[in-house]
Amino acid sequence: MKASFSSSVLLLSLLATLPAVAKDIRATVVYDDKATEINPAQNPDGTDQLWITTADLARATRFEVKPQGVCREELCFPLPKARHAEFLRKDSGKEWFNLTEFAGLVHQPVAHDGALSTWYFGLRSDQQQRLASLRAPDFTLPDVNGKPHSLSDFRGKKVFLITWASW
Repeated sequence: MKASFSSSVLLLSLLATLPAVAKDIRATVVYDDKATEINPAQNPDGTDQLWITTADLARATRFEVKPQGVCREELCFPLPKARHAEFLRKDSGKEWFNLTEFAGLVHQPVAHDGALSTWYFGLRSDQQQRLASLRAPDFTLPDVNGKPHSLSDFRGKKVFLITWASW
């Protein structure tokens, strides 16, 4: 019994040191609000990491891997040389690209639904608009009795706005 237990512990220890094997999956990538079906994609051990072929990278995002980095037209993001293996690898005669790692590099939010195998990529830091000021624009709306009120009428006071839209 002891030999069997220690053999099992040794086997589990050895298995834990082996690199994760990525299996091919079908995935949906939503990038720039466009959904693209990717088959095959890889999601090692069900993590939030998404590896796609470089051909699918171009198809889903219009980015291409070039010697100077990951580029789309004149826009180019260099990949850190020390982290090259985190972004690119070759497997089964294909070059794979870690799209989620790239999103982290360019400060792009990612939402992942594991059950649906879907990844949504938000706006990159270079696409996000910054507020010119924290001052809200003035506007005028009628109250329930039809009397108009402007936001500027409440300057210096705390205002709680509730909005609603049917779309």
